[in-house]
Amino acid sequence: MNKASRTDELQLFVRVVDRGGFAAAADDTGLTPSGVSKSITRLEDRLGVRLLQRTTRRLALTPEGETLLGHARTILAQIEAAEADVTAARGRPRGLLRINTGTAFAKHRLVGLLPAFQLRYPEITIDLAIADRRVDVIAEQVDVAIRTGGTTEPSLIIRTLGTTSRVIAASPAYLARAGTPTTAADLDQHTCIAVTGLGRNPDWPMRIGGKVTPVALKRAHSCDSADVVRDLAIAGFGLCRLARFLIGDAIADGRLVSVLDDIHVSETVDITAVMPPGRQHLPRVRVFLDFLTQAA
Repeated sequence: MNKASRTDELQLFVRVVDRGGFAAAADDTGLTPSGVSKSITRLEDRLGVRLLQRTTRRLALTPEGETLLGHARTILAQIEAAEADVTAARGRPRGLLRINTGTAFAKHRLVGLLPAFQLRYPEITIDLAIADRRVDVIAEQVDVAIRTGGTTEPSLIIRTLGTTSRVIAASPAYLARAGTPTTAADLDQHTCIAVTGLGRNPDWPMRIGGKVTPVALKRAHSCDSADVVRDLAIAGFGLCRLARFLIGDAIADGRLVSVLDDIHVSETVDITAVMPPGRQHLPRVRVFLDFLTQAA
């Protein structure tokens, strides 16, 4: 069997895993489901191991399948990177760049940066997916996911693009109505809006008696969209605690007022790019990461 056909087998194996079955993989490849199944069986026969456990409802990777999947993703990504490097040597980086990020970062940072990126790299096409949830970048075939806050996914490549900090703020109208909090205990008497999801901690850290203390919010509403929390705070709904890149403009023009600055612990928050292994070597991904790092 030649090397090209082995590469095709690996591509099909990865596609079956990512799409969750033979029929879905067949839709992507133009093969029949039975053709996909036979190809995987031939791969298993050649390797002498079972890669997938087949049931009537789903496919599950065996330990051998997990091992092959990791190697296959790396090999295929290296092949794509090598081809892209050869192509880039004749001109600028090109191709489809799949980006995923949350609504807040997209609206308040990325939208303002992409026009300049397009002018610099006109042969790169952007596919931007917005989701206020933690996506599976491998299964959803994302090149780069941009996240605010820490991430612990050892199977992925992580690059820090920059940092931000968090600020507690409210609208002037809300503060005129409810008063301005000056101590951590004052939060008990205020309406607070917590951002939930993506592993966020709803407690707000304060410096009390020289120690950093997480303060639980007693009168807290919650929302899984930081961008909506921002809008609610500007509308006078209550106090918010959000990244500075998200509300810095509203503070600057007076729509929001920062509070508790002397006791609020505004820890540094990383803005990171998360990628499947091998993606960081693609020219279109490399230049995008360098561009964001310079702009951060």
